[in-house]
Amino acid sequence: MLKTLLRRAAPLLAGALMLLSAAGGQAATDTIHHIPGRVFGTEIDVAIYGESQQRAEQLGARVLAEFDRLHHKFHAWQPSALTELNDAIARGESYQSDAEMVDMLRAATALAERSDNLFNPAIGHLIRLWGFQSSDITAHAPTPAEIKRWVDAKPRMSDLRYDGHKISSRNKAVMLDLGGYAKGYALDRGAAILRGEQVRAALINIGGNVMAIGQPGARPWMVGVRDPRGAGSIAQVALHDNEAIGTSGDYMRYFMNDGKRHPHIIDPRSGDTIDLVASVTIITGGGNDAGTRSDGNSKPLFITGPRGWKAMAKRLGLNEVMLIDADKNVEMTPAMRERMVMNKN
Repeated sequence: MLKTLLRRAAPLLAGALMLLSAAGGQAATDTIHHIPGRVFGTEIDVAIYGESQQRAEQLGARVLAEFDRLHHKFHAWQPSALTELNDAIARGESYQSDAEMVDMLRAATALAERSDNLFNPAIGHLIRLWGFQSSDITAHAPTPAEIKRWVDAKPRMSDLRYDGHKISSRNKAVMLDLGGYAKGYALDRGAAILRGEQVRAALINIGGNVMAIGQPGARPWMVGVRDPRGAGSIAQVALHDNEAIGTSGDYMRYFMNDGKRHPHIIDPRSGDTIDLVASVTIITGGGNDAGTRSDGNSKPLFITGPRGWKAMAKRLGLNEVMLIDADKNVEMTPAMRERMVMNKN
């Protein structure tokens, strides 16, 4: 039964990470049920261990419903609460939000400041200019003048102002895009739902950002890190309770133009896309925001690239990091090297 369920999940885990295996020697009642879905423009898989199929499906449906709520609330270009906020900012007006949005934006601002604004969800105009605010990525070639306009405007998360739940900005150039943050927040929300229902073990995968709850039997959850330049996984790692793993890569949302790869991650300093890094994978754990940290914290490392990622990892307090550059060179922190099992060629 377990083999069948894992095989059925394989096509769904098309992001940077994939479920490889779980516990061995399980009783018939201790199966892993997979509840698939699609939201945030990517494939979702909620794997629940030790529950009946009916209850697993009910719990999975609750998690997917929560993801759908967040998707529609924080969508960057389809009508949402976030686009309403962006429209208000462009008009120089305040926007009446709620506690969730304020808390999320304040946390994102804190990360932006720790990363010297390399993580910068306020650069939505640049993301749109490069054509990444779309479900269908096509080649774009913005002019230097167009890029310079939005770089010189210096939109920052610190431009936001709060009056209770009212949000405004001192800089009309701020356009919020939480594409590099919302998936991680959703992981934390999904995990909170399952923990609240006393689920023994689960693995939530949102397009390559994965959160583990508990342990499915005698052994921990095992996930594979996708090979950014080939099929299958390049390595595998055990994921323990309340740990999340996230990968930022240049191979899912990108386009090629004149032989150059343009991934969706943009350097706010230059306004250009990054072509030196293939993927950055980090593991985070502890607290109630491990999922959020697994998403947002990988972006500054991707932008600093092969020369600066180690210093940025230290600055952000990240101990477990693996970077694969565009030439397929693999670098890891000592702590990540101890955990990561590289696949043989």
